[in-house]
Amino acid sequence: MKILVGYEKSNVADHALKLAIKHARAFDAQLVIVTSMKGGSEVPREVFSKAEKNLEQVESAIRKEGIACKTSLSVKGLTPGEDLVAIAKKNDVEEIIIGVKRRSKVGKMLFGSNAQYVILNAHCAVVAVK
Repeated sequence: MKILVGYEKSNVADHALKLAIKHARAFDAQLVIVTSMKGGSEVPREVFSKAEKNLEQVESAIRKEGIACKTSLSVKGLTPGEDLVAIAKKNDVEEIIIGVKRRSKVGKMLFGSNAQYVILNAHCAVVAVK
């Protein structure tokens, strides 16, 4: 089994990652941790390098816990939602775990656009973590 986690170094992403680790242990699954940057080739090198370093640290920590893990830093110019859905399908992922941020009163009725895209378009189960 493979579990994909959308990760961008934030509190909600850390919560999603913690749940993904629990699921990976329970189901003896491999984690696929993805950071997506919409800017494509316009992403500044410093931002790209920082994201790359964050992913390396996360991968190292997860592997030390004995969990199979691979990471991906995507800068294809797609939205993060589009990236996560495409990468999940390409890697035969069975579950996607994403973090969702708290919103205003109106925003509480809807997820953010990326979360909404993943929930509506993923071929597999999606877990939203706050």
